[in-house]
Amino acid sequence: MLTTAPTVDHLYHSFPDSPDRPDAVEVPAGDVPQPYHKLLVHTHHMTVTVEEFYRSPVDVRVLDARRTGNEYARKILLTTRDTGAVVQFGLVRINLGVCPSAVREAIVEGKTPLGRVLIQHDMLRRIEPVGFLRVTLSEEMAGWFGVEPGALTYGRLGVIYTGDRPAVEVLEVLTPIPS
Repeated sequence: MLTTAPTVDHLYHSFPDSPDRPDAVEVPAGDVPQPYHKLLVHTHHMTVTVEEFYRSPVDVRVLDARRTGNEYARKILLTTRDTGAVVQFGLVRINLGVCPSAVREAIVEGKTPLGRVLIQHDMLRRIEPVGFLRVTLSEEMAGWFGVEPGALTYGRLGVIYTGDRPAVEVLEVLTPIPS
């Protein structure tokens, strides 16, 4: 069952004992520094936002996926097509029951970032950030980003709606950006 107020604990419930789980503390939007603020504090798809910031289309790499009936959860990395650099970690829980079959198939196929799938299929959507996070990276997550374990970055929790129904819960963590 999806919620309108996902937490890191709630989202990681689908992946118990996950070694990549970072330490995350909720912070007010006003405490998210630039350029993270520009990248996180908005109601747009992160796919489009990171593509604009990095001036490159992004590809998705599915790290793990679980499906129980219409509930589908996956952990992913977004990488720039130009360099292959990892720019974002994501963990999503999706109610596939609210998605048309073509959207369901594209999501489960795992070859296209979720935001791009929803945009390409013109699936009615509203994105609501519900929390912003200061994130201390786990060893595994730091390895994906190519930084030292314990490095700091920022992320957000959000819900994507179709009409009035929550369809997607998401945790999005950005790679640390040099100042």
